[in-house]
Amino acid sequence: MENTLLKELKILLVEDEKRLAQLLKDAISDSFFSIVIAKDGKEGLKKFKSFKPDIVITDIMMPFCDGLEMTQKIKELDEFIPIIVLSAHSDKEKLLKAIDLGINKYFIKPFDPDELIEHIKKIAPKINKQKKVFLKENFIFDNNTMTLYKDGKIINITKREKEFLFLLIKYQNTLVTTEDIKINLWKEEVSDERLRTFIKRLRIKISKDIIENIQGQGYLISPLNT
Repeated sequence: MENTLLKELKILLVEDEKRLAQLLKDAISDSFFSIVIAKDGKEGLKKFKSFKPDIVITDIMMPFCDGLEMTQKIKELDEFIPIIVLSAHSDKEKLLKAIDLGINKYFIKPFDPDELIEHIKKIAPKINKQKKVFLKENFIFDNNTMTLYKDGKIINITKREKEFLFLLIKYQNTLVTTEDIKINLWKEEVSDERLRTFIKRLRIKISKDIIENIQGQGYLISPLNT
């Protein structure tokens, strides 16, 4: 059961030492669904947004944007994402800051990759994200592949529409405000009218009953209990 849970997890590894990053990826990759490497905090934040990992493993000391700065920015986007910090030094000040930011675990280099895997085995059941989410009217959304199905057939929707469904599902049964939707889906200023048009078009493609509108506040999605 534990191995099955690990095989569903996507890992983002942020490490500026290229050789060390590759060695760690090679050592643990067989246990997980996929692992993506970022060379610094700046690239790590970018890949976090596009790759949408289940767990982030990061070094602290990196150029451009260090691990703690990146962790803070990631936690602003997703407060529940487990973040495991790696460090070559037992720096008390940085360790305390990492704890304050809500990291899940702290490993001092060098460490045994098996210890890392064992820790992830412990937290895997607690990761608050279903891989396949069953929606109304026989729709299923696969969080790993960002794919929407109906009656087993793929529904063609745009990348932004997939990201919108992913966002609502991440906070399932909870209202997602219009401002949060705009921030997550667009890089530029977006009017309320443009957002309404975007959602209206998506509802035409799928079903108006899947996405619930709370007038003047935001939207939510309620997966079926399976």
